[in-house]
Amino acid sequence: MMHPDTGDGDGGNDVELHRNRGVLPLALVCVAGGVMVLAVAGDGPVLRMLVALGIVLIGVKVLVGALRPYRCVLGPDGLEVRRPGLRGTYRWEQFAALALDDAGRLVGVPGAGLPPGPPATARHPRDGRPAVELLDLRQVRESPDEVTAALTRYAGDRFTDARTPPAGADEEIDTDREATA
Repeated sequence: MMHPDTGDGDGGNDVELHRNRGVLPLALVCVAGGVMVLAVAGDGPVLRMLVALGIVLIGVKVLVGALRPYRCVLGPDGLEVRRPGLRGTYRWEQFAALALDDAGRLVGVPGAGLPPGPPATARHPRDGRPAVELLDLRQVRESPDEVTAALTRYAGDRFTDARTPPAGADEEIDTDREATA
């Protein structure tokens, strides 16, 4: 569930997205289990120690990734992003278009005549223009529909929900139209 920013009054209408920490328990179990096997193995078989060490290293890597700084705030003036590979505050005017694609990524097409921003890492799902991946919705707790509502409210006409509608969605719309006619 998205929560409005209730900070010092500057961003009273801002919406902060929260990182999904679903991998955190698995990472902790890997580290703890690997350390236990290493402690019990002592001078045992080398293969067991190597496997345990590998599990510990994988667990630590996942743990570090899950605990990295993350911030994504959507507001009337733009969005603030702090994630691996992208940090900054971006005004909506810096983008010619924003779109949410089928993979659950929010991509932004940089506007013409603006200073260079982050490098293009994606493509706009409708017209293929070079774009910057701003957010991966698989990494946040909020639902895509909640994020879409906030983007529609704040980014306005720049935002396009380019996700493929679920099967049968057209039939429901046609049925609603017939019922209101």
